[in-house]
Amino acid sequence: MEFNVLIVEDDPRIAEIHRHFTEKIAGFTVCGIAGTLEDAEKMSELLKPDLILLDLYFPEGLGTEILWKLRARHQVTDVILITAAKELEPLQEAMHGGVFDYILKPVMFPRFQEALQRFQDHRQQLQVDNTINQQDVDRLLHPYKDVNPGEPVYPKGIDPLTLKKIRKVFEQPHLEGFSAEEVGQQIGASRTTARRYLEYLTAAGQLSAELIYGAVGRPERKYFSE
Repeated sequence: MEFNVLIVEDDPRIAEIHRHFTEKIAGFTVCGIAGTLEDAEKMSELLKPDLILLDLYFPEGLGTEILWKLRARHQVTDVILITAAKELEPLQEAMHGGVFDYILKPVMFPRFQEALQRFQDHRQQLQVDNTINQQDVDRLLHPYKDVNPGEPVYPKGIDPLTLKKIRKVFEQPHLEGFSAEEVGQQIGASRTTARRYLEYLTAAGQLSAELIYGAVGRPERKYFSE
């Protein structure tokens, strides 16, 4: 699954940094860069990106104008607000507008990557099933909350719902094993996301991994159920 990202930033240098950061993360493509709120409004409605990386302050106004216009027309686009503003008021407005995340400048790549990977996992979780239970709702709305003290605590970047989908792939024996790309295709995730979960399960002893040497090309890492 590939996600389209619109960058809304009036400083070309910062916009280029955010473009570079985005394209380093598998599963994301920059579909456009808007330097003004007017361009952002037009591009967001025309391109209908999955995610907008939105600056707060522009010479002509506040980036939250775009956020509220998205909500007014019920557009299915998430927003990560990126700003140098350290006051509480913009954060409160952003939270009321339903931003997915709020990152303070200067942006460090690890925090940026964490935000996009959480967004990626969030969107993929919505594809798990047509029905959900209360625990699913709690995990989607409160990703950092321990919704059930009796359940295991997973490390950052490992979501129980996505992990459940990965495990389901290995419920039936498969003598040839699965590559990260094959697993990603089955669960609707990128190869990078699938490999993160596969390596977690391998380290936990629930899967095993082998390098398979083919006739040509580099060896491929395959995963097998234990």
